[in-house]
Amino acid sequence: MAQTAHVMIVPYPSQGHVRPLLKLAFQIVDHGIKVTFVNTKSVQERLVTSSMIKEKIEGENRGIIFATVPDLWKPEGAPGERVSSMMKVMPGYLEDLIKKERFGCVIADGSLGWILEVAERNGIKHVGFFPLAVGSVALTTHIPELFKTEIVGTNGNMVETGEVIKLSLDIPPWKMTEVTWTFPGDTSSQGTQKMIFDICLSLQKTVDHEKWIICNTCYEIETPACNLIPKMLPIGPLITRDCYEESAGAGSFWPEDTSSLRWLDKKLPGSVVYIAFGSIAVVSQDQFNELALGLELSQRPFLWVVRPNRASGKIAKYPEGFLERVADLGKIIEWAPQEKVLAHPSVVCFISHCGWNSTMEGLTMGVPFLCWPSFGDQYHNQSYISDIWKIGLKLNPDQNVKLKKIVQESVMKGGSSYTNFETFINYLKQSCMS
Repeated sequence: MAQTAHVMIVPYPSQGHVRPLLKLAFQIVDHGIKVTFVNTKSVQERLVTSSMIKEKIEGENRGIIFATVPDLWKPEGAPGERVSSMMKVMPGYLEDLIKKERFGCVIADGSLGWILEVAERNGIKHVGFFPLAVGSVALTTHIPELFKTEIVGTNGNMVETGEVIKLSLDIPPWKMTEVTWTFPGDTSSQGTQKMIFDICLSLQKTVDHEKWIICNTCYEIETPACNLIPKMLPIGPLITRDCYEESAGAGSFWPEDTSSLRWLDKKLPGSVVYIAFGSIAVVSQDQFNELALGLELSQRPFLWVVRPNRASGKIAKYPEGFLERVADLGKIIEWAPQEKVLAHPSVVCFISHCGWNSTMEGLTMGVPFLCWPSFGDQYHNQSYISDIWKIGLKLNPDQNVKLKKIVQESVMKGGSSYTNFETFINYLKQSCMS
């Protein structure tokens, strides 16, 4: 009897990383491959609050086994503490899992390259996954060259003020305030920016070491960047296949408010502004007030996702009388079934932080953007949206429809991402037989 291929998947424990890897897991099991998905305990508890994930964990779960490792850091701790604790704790737990199960391959978030080293140490094939634009990944592979040319220092800062980084004529350049590791307001050499920069350095090692690198994009929209990394296998966009139907999107850390869809059903086609800034990005209270008053003055119907910690990490306070004045105009919720919202005919534009998952979802649904990046790769994603694809800010509606068609066709039979994914699935099936 033929052995069923078994794959371990390990994401970095934040929604922007868990969400695309969980979507990938569901697509892999659809091809008859068993998946063990490894979360930290706190992440797993948050996923169970989602009705879809709970159903798949407690029901037949379509071949996915959810395993957990303990959290040994404080929830309010700095990102650096999380990375450091994971490096100390997870290898031992993964080694134990590997001894109990026969895995053919480990797929790990590219920022967790040391997990791939655990796989290699145990004779298991391994693949890196990047939830970023390929352009952002390509930038990290050029960091050693930036050191040599003295454009960037060891703490990630530009040596020369006003310097820009260009990888090719066809990829938007990076200003210092727009590089992947930038963190506005962080000036300490040992602060968050330095920690993110060190992770970017590790990404370069992962890209160099791995036979396969898979990414949530399609070749047609990032051709120049993909050509810089020949081993890159674009398999995106990773979109929930039934986003137009009943089940919620995979990997949400907050319960999705489906009443927003019933509210949208009552609105005219192409009339609603959708505002969402992802799971991490925050604005100041002043910016929050300006956005609220701007939405009110526009007199356009709006659906606004406001996390409890939206304004500078604290509970947002609305301008006096705002909620009463817009009661008939807009709807404010804590979390949305975003793919379904973007696919809804009533939505006319997307005010976004330009995280890569949101960027791919907006592209796939053909919704134009108004960009509000906050940190990291979001600035470069904005450059793609506004300067390369021209589907945000200065909108070209015809080009928007064209890109929607391109990314949707890439995941259909015969498309580039479809073909790449089939190649990858065949690799996974063979991995446990060799």
